[in-house]
Amino acid sequence: MNLTTSISATKPLAADVVLVGAGIMSATLGVLLKELDPKLTIAIYERLDAVAAESSDAWNNAGTGHSAFCELNYTPELPDGSVEISKADKIAEQFELSKQFWASLVQEGHLPEPENFIRTIPHMSFVWGAANVEYLRKRHEALVASPLFKGMEFSTDPALIEEWIPLVMDGRDPSQPVAATRMDIGTDVNFGALTRSLFDYLRQQPGVTFELGQEIKDLSRKEDSTWQVKIKDLASGNSRKIRTRFVFIGAGGGSLHLLEKSDIPEANGFGGFPVSGQWLKCLNPEVIAHHEAKVYGKAAVGSPPMSVPHLDTRQINGRKELLFGPYAGFSTKFLKRGSYADLFRSIELGNIRPLLYAGARNIPLTKYLIGQVLQSPEQRIAALREYYPGAQPQDWQLETAGQRVQVIKKDKKKGGVLEFGTEVVTAADGSIAALLGASPGASTAVSIMLDLVQRCFPEQAASEAWQAVFHRLVPSFGQPLAQSPSLCASIRAHSAQVLKLNNE
Repeated sequence: MNLTTSISATKPLAADVVLVGAGIMSATLGVLLKELDPKLTIAIYERLDAVAAESSDAWNNAGTGHSAFCELNYTPELPDGSVEISKADKIAEQFELSKQFWASLVQEGHLPEPENFIRTIPHMSFVWGAANVEYLRKRHEALVASPLFKGMEFSTDPALIEEWIPLVMDGRDPSQPVAATRMDIGTDVNFGALTRSLFDYLRQQPGVTFELGQEIKDLSRKEDSTWQVKIKDLASGNSRKIRTRFVFIGAGGGSLHLLEKSDIPEANGFGGFPVSGQWLKCLNPEVIAHHEAKVYGKAAVGSPPMSVPHLDTRQINGRKELLFGPYAGFSTKFLKRGSYADLFRSIELGNIRPLLYAGARNIPLTKYLIGQVLQSPEQRIAALREYYPGAQPQDWQLETAGQRVQVIKKDKKKGGVLEFGTEVVTAADGSIAALLGASPGASTAVSIMLDLVQRCFPEQAASEAWQAVFHRLVPSFGQPLAQSPSLCASIRAHSAQVLKLNNE
């Protein structure tokens, strides 16, 4: 698609680009496009009255710089007993792209001091039981062969593990086999703070408009290949229509509804399955001070990836926090501040078959979610005590986390499949794109948006000018770090220096 195509003066554009949603995805794409072409005009619309108030908010996501250091669901054990690490390599590399992008923006003065949004914290995996210990050993052996996981430690020594994570070992049965891995270069990211900083920079640029309290009600493609967007001002109730050459739908759980309204053929067959979440938040400062790591375990059978349990040190709004969870649940809402009718409104003739087939194939997930919803406070504390044996109920408070919509899409062989990841849906002409799905989401936003730009603007992306910008913002652009130990080490060291990550 060509953003410079002229349009009749009788049909004026509101902007070259319209971004729907004020989360990390729209913020990343907006900054990237403005760096690629400073002359672009960009209009941003958000339904809520605040930036990053849904999935990007610090309390609504794990804050883990998802790099597969500790997330066991990215390294499945295969039937032959080996451990598959290709997805872990991919996610680790994607997060390195994010760090490079943020470091470049910090260097150029476009982002504030990095400690406002990112800090170093060890990423650890912890398991118990002989079979799980053996799995973690094999996982470690497979991962350290990749330059992206150089330096990962493994131990079955309870004394050393206690040094790493004293809460986890305090009061644990000494006869229980345990194992842990540790990566000191893990990170905690406040994606809410980062998103707000990206938008603060973007809003200062010429040709950028930003409006809160604006709900996109409809999308329609016109004969000249532009898009007409109907917007409702939620404060006044007034509606208006604008025109644009390119639309990005980055509205989190709200993206599916808008994608369906676009009527592009590529949207046919997509559905969504909402999963809600809750945390236990620690209220005891002494307990909070005694833990300094992100500790991930193995997910329960049938549970979605967002439900991988973790005992998680966070830095939110300048304050150290300790969370455990998330506990999964079910709600028909697609957004935390959405409608209970969201799921039912998303059902169309084109996606009924994939929804039914995916539902039939995921009965264990349904049973798991029902069990989670029916959990008592005592059961939640019992789950916490698997990771922190000395946990006391009075020290913990239940908090509502974010709402996620997992992607369901049609499949020729299976009828419909439930996907646990992100999916970018684009029109054939590149004039509209929507992001669906969840984890690892925010951590891989830069990689996702780099791919999106190349898909939607292939001619410009291949130009010498845009290629130069890609390499300026992301120095390793187009070069696989997993295949180049020296490049991986140098890129990682540079990002760490600029972002003030102190363990590199």
